[in-house]
Amino acid sequence: MSDHGFSRVVCLSGGVGGARLLHGLARALPDDALTVVVNTGDDFRHWGLHISPDLDTVMYTLSGLGHEARGWGLAEESFGALEMVKRYGGDDWFALGDRDLGTHLVRTEALARGVPLHAVTARLFRGLGVRTRVLPMTDDPCRTMIDTESDGTLPFQEWFVKKRTAPVVKRVWFDGSQTPAPGVIEAIDAADVIVIGPSNPYVSVDPILAMDGVREAMERRRVVALSPIVGGRAVKGPLAEMIRALRGEEASAGAIVRHYEGLLAGIFVEQGDEASVEGTACAVRGGRTVMTDRADSLRLAREVLDFAASLG
Repeated sequence: MSDHGFSRVVCLSGGVGGARLLHGLARALPDDALTVVVNTGDDFRHWGLHISPDLDTVMYTLSGLGHEARGWGLAEESFGALEMVKRYGGDDWFALGDRDLGTHLVRTEALARGVPLHAVTARLFRGLGVRTRVLPMTDDPCRTMIDTESDGTLPFQEWFVKKRTAPVVKRVWFDGSQTPAPGVIEAIDAADVIVIGPSNPYVSVDPILAMDGVREAMERRRVVALSPIVGGRAVKGPLAEMIRALRGEEASAGAIVRHYEGLLAGIFVEQGDEASVEGTACAVRGGRTVMTDRADSLRLAREVLDFAASLG
């Protein structure tokens, strides 16, 4: 059991921001106390390979092999294969590193043999020495789709990476399975607290919540979130613009609370942003939420857990 009294914690995570909080949670909690459920709505095929961007960001971050400043990919990575693909006129809009290719090759080969994604994920994490239990939200394809004003409907990676989020978003929806991976519902049911990481609600957390039974299971538990909005701006990515386009309001911690529609017992926000949560039924605590290094991640993880414990 942790110092906060939690023996079982589940965290929902997308990519960079969620992974940074996870790095702190994994050190603040005993090895067997934390289960992570990761968005796979970003998954797609590229160069004939199955790419799982959020799973890999979480894996590289927790293993200590990730590029800390960039937030994605491996540190000390090379891109020789990408350069050759570019010379041949192939698709080079998604940057796959040379060592990173090893991850995708192993995953793709195992999936082709019928090994489910959750089992492949466990094998990869073990291979990098990560002891935290990490589950994909589903074993089956479920793609995040973006309806845009100018470019029609785009798969998430084409909108996010290839188009650099330039097309204005009209709607976000999910195409595919809604069956959660084995262990997801059971982990939520057994949790003392659910933490929603500072990931984009629309494209990183909502795909998980769309899985059958996930939101209903979470409604029976204590749920806290770390706000991805700081002073009216997203820490990283297009979230502020998405809130304006999809909700018709300015980005704020309060907008995050309203997006989750009564799911949250509490939200941890950047100090000074507390007022935006006033008028909701959600408890709020302020602090320093921007994680610039691993010490910040650990400090913030402990503060979020302490906040969650205070709500009991």
